[in-house]
Amino acid sequence: MPDMLVPLYRLPPVPDLADGLTIRPALPFESHVLLEFVGRHFSPKWVDECTVALAARPARVLIATEGKRLLGFACYDVTCRGFFGPTGVDPAARGKGLGKALLLAALHRLHDDGFAYGIIGQAGPVEFYQQVCGAVAIPDSDEGVFARALV
Repeated sequence: MPDMLVPLYRLPPVPDLADGLTIRPALPFESHVLLEFVGRHFSPKWVDECTVALAARPARVLIATEGKRLLGFACYDVTCRGFFGPTGVDPAARGKGLGKALLLAALHRLHDDGFAYGIIGQAGPVEFYQQVCGAVAIPDSDEGVFARALV
């Protein structure tokens, strides 16, 4: 999977969500809920990255909720400066626009922090990122910064 480059200075706005759905920063006392969610639906590596995102002040992880139910998350500026990800939506909550909204909300945060470009590391759904935020694949980046990972 290639890394992708995103021009943050021409992002579309974050789309409106259906009533009852929200995107907001995770709060410190919600860490156990978020980390359990990520471990259950995704991977231990993503739990590690979310742990780092939660330790930043302000936290560098956004969450999608419906009432008091966690539906998804998106980290930014964690693995490397200017990086987006990891991100994920509960399989049962997909199709509601949460992935797109989380992506754009996080990328807008990077832009607000002074970045002109963002990088999506090891972008899985390449076409999705191309369509939503104008991302382009970075040549010869399939392993990127993860090439020397211990696990």
